[in-house]
Amino acid sequence: MGLQRRKLLQILSYTFGSGFVLGQKALAGTAQNSAQGASPTPPAKGADQSGSAGTEMEKVAGIGGLFFRAHDPAALGRWYLEHLGIALTPTTENSPVWQQEAGQTVFSPFPEKTGYFGDPQKVWMVNFRVHRLDKMVAQLQSAGIEVKVDPQTYPNGRFARLHDPEGNPIELWQPS
Repeated sequence: MGLQRRKLLQILSYTFGSGFVLGQKALAGTAQNSAQGASPTPPAKGADQSGSAGTEMEKVAGIGGLFFRAHDPAALGRWYLEHLGIALTPTTENSPVWQQEAGQTVFSPFPEKTGYFGDPQKVWMVNFRVHRLDKMVAQLQSAGIEVKVDPQTYPNGRFARLHDPEGNPIELWQPS
């Protein structure tokens, strides 16, 4: 996994600049821009320009949902709630919605034949930011969930891998 991680970091450094690998200074700016996009005030003048008319490019403010097929959606939803604390889709007006914390989000398409997700039949992988990777890993392992911690610490943090009950790959990331 170390070689794959290095290739990913190389790709991300090309995408976000060398600051990503050297301490995430480039991602700090990306996170700040994301937070600004989520605010009700419009972005500052001089933002990215596109088109010959010089109009400001509208950007998405963040990920509003992750939707995927499941063999047993109710059971899988309960697993995510019980083990990762992700609230299920609200079914009533007063039901809580999972609130994520502001922070970096990497959006990265991978080659169709990548081995990075594990099972070649899986077409997506979700990466969750965590505050204390070791505590999260211990919590999952005490529930009988297999978690593989990458022994290497990277310039952008530490990682661990697990799979949900339907075999979907999950990566946990504790940023540096």
